[in-house]
Amino acid sequence: MKQMKITAWVVGCAFLNSAAFAAPVSTLGKSEGQVNIIAWPGYIERGESDKKYDWVTEFEKATSCKVNVKTAATSDEMVSLMNQGGYDLVTASGDASLRLVYGKKVQEINTALIPSWHTVEKRLQDAPWHTVDGKHYGVPYQWGANFLAYNTKVFPKAPDSWSVVFEEQKLPDGKSNKGRVQAYDGAIYIADAAMYLMAKNPSLGIKDPYELNEKQYAEVLKLLRGQKQLTHRYWHDVTVQMNDFKNEGIAASSGWGYLINALQGEKFPIAGTIPKEGATGWADTTMMHVNAPHPTCAYKWMDWSLNKKLQVDLAEWFGSNPVITDGCKNKPVGGSDVCASNGYARFEQIHFWKTPVAKCKTQGTCVPYSRWTQDFIAIMGGR
Repeated sequence: MKQMKITAWVVGCAFLNSAAFAAPVSTLGKSEGQVNIIAWPGYIERGESDKKYDWVTEFEKATSCKVNVKTAATSDEMVSLMNQGGYDLVTASGDASLRLVYGKKVQEINTALIPSWHTVEKRLQDAPWHTVDGKHYGVPYQWGANFLAYNTKVFPKAPDSWSVVFEEQKLPDGKSNKGRVQAYDGAIYIADAAMYLMAKNPSLGIKDPYELNEKQYAEVLKLLRGQKQLTHRYWHDVTVQMNDFKNEGIAASSGWGYLINALQGEKFPIAGTIPKEGATGWADTTMMHVNAPHPTCAYKWMDWSLNKKLQVDLAEWFGSNPVITDGCKNKPVGGSDVCASNGYARFEQIHFWKTPVAKCKTQGTCVPYSRWTQDFIAIMGGR
């Protein structure tokens, strides 16, 4: 759990001026009739995309809480929506969760009001992306890798390096990768490039792709500016990304398991891999807004989110991994071995998303996320 220890140290150093938070909810009242959730696309399904995948309808019947979902394509969008208010819950990734905690947009969770809390895997119960000073600010939901997705007709054998999206080269079909690769539309993608250079150029001394000094950061930006010349699109909408693979000749891209599963379901020749350099990834947490208008329904949903059927069906549908103990022993509705497919055994090789901060453990002073945001926008604009 080295990654978790590093993150916890960063948090402690980055937010020295944090103030006390309000006490969590102590009791639950009657159902308010609805719950408003900000979620990643594909995270909360009611059978509309595929009738087999539905973990909302039964919840609504059992609790009288109607589930309203607002999808968000990036962590920055999630933070913005939570800042606006009016929502109860958000499925926040690690590059957003602590921003929400220290921005006082989410509240401490009373785990005693979540009967299923004890089923959460021990390595995730106290994870530092939702735990601060021993207090929990959310309930783990799912985790997974940012895979290297590739067209299997172009790559008869899985590519073993992220170089296929970062450096110009001929692909196995004899054609250049220029205009045939994509990158993620989010500043946190800088970490993907840093992770690649961490392996390719050890002399740079990168020990954590989210902790970069000025020299390391300059080299990472140089790589990303070069990648800009290869990139067909910076993706954030999975539906658009799917269309690009099907109709725009995309050969390789960073991608979620959801993209891979959905296209495989359409019999499109696509697969995903975690290359030798490893992968960035996400461990998502259901967090409750500090002014949640429907707290009882919100708590009911957080508890519901940990049931075995939801966890394994969601993992199969989204291409992620369950967060509950022995979750891999359960069979999803589609019958696949989700944990084998989605990288469950490679937890330690995943560099989970976290917000870069100026004061960091690996080298004292690092480039903060505000710079990442500004510079990545410039790169996408060709500067």
